[in-house]
Amino acid sequence: MTNPLFYAKILLFGEYGIIEDSQGLTVPYSFYKGTLKFSDLNSDFEKKSNLSLNKYSDYLEKIDLPEDFQLNIDSLKKDISKGLFFDSNIPQGYGVGSSGALVAAIFEKYSVIKRTPESISKEGLKNLKVVFGLLESYFHGKSSGIDPLICYMNLPILIEDRNNVDKVSIPKQEAGKGAIFLIDSGSVGETGPMIQIFFEKLKNEGFRKTLKEEFIRYNNACIDTFLKKEMNPFFKNLKKLSFWAFEHFKPMIPENIWMAWKKGLESNAYYLKLCGSGGGGYILGFSKDYPKAEKMLEGFDKEVIYRF
Repeated sequence: MTNPLFYAKILLFGEYGIIEDSQGLTVPYSFYKGTLKFSDLNSDFEKKSNLSLNKYSDYLEKIDLPEDFQLNIDSLKKDISKGLFFDSNIPQGYGVGSSGALVAAIFEKYSVIKRTPESISKEGLKNLKVVFGLLESYFHGKSSGIDPLICYMNLPILIEDRNNVDKVSIPKQEAGKGAIFLIDSGSVGETGPMIQIFFEKLKNEGFRKTLKEEFIRYNNACIDTFLKKEMNPFFKNLKKLSFWAFEHFKPMIPENIWMAWKKGLESNAYYLKLCGSGGGGYILGFSKDYPKAEKMLEGFDKEVIYRF
């Protein structure tokens, strides 16, 4: 049997807000994927990946996982010595879950108790999220476990609050003029420093107030209207969300995106928002008229991820 592929993920809504208990909506993105493989480690990429896996396995040996979620570390270490590496085209620092896919792949292959995503209940998802948080914290210092959970489940996931997640159906794609798309900022974003900026901002009472009273309200309304396919109220809330982020998340928006972000708000041709923690990587775009938005965003690399 060939090893399963683990896809990247895109957090459509909830960046930063989920730290403060907002809702989040995340979808798998099959353009990027990764899988565990064996090789003779002839290339630098394979050698580096194998070495990283070795260091990661040392970390996994030390953490205390719940009884039902034990990993077979001996088997993992044996495989690493035989040339195991993670073959992935998921870009790092782009907000699409590169470490999440790796964690999901390791959990799937080496967990002592085997599961299938279809069989996992809502309560099971909650427990799995906690375990994935422990497994991924090696890469980020602290992890919510959401990224690996999405990569593992390969389904859209609604983050209801800090502790609860559920599987959800997003409206079926249609060949309309509207689109959700990614813009490549052309630079890599580092999650750690961006999160640091956010926590610094949280110390300010005024920022905390507007985050709770405005950002989280617009964010949750976007999720609600998108899932119900109510596109007019969706875009109304999206504009407010995009404007709020432009005002308050300026340090997280790559400088070469500022003018394009502003142009979208002024023309109403499209709206932009952060994809993940920002600082670089991808930016998310939403437009009712993608051909028009595409023209206005000439010069940027874009990828359509959803049509409506």
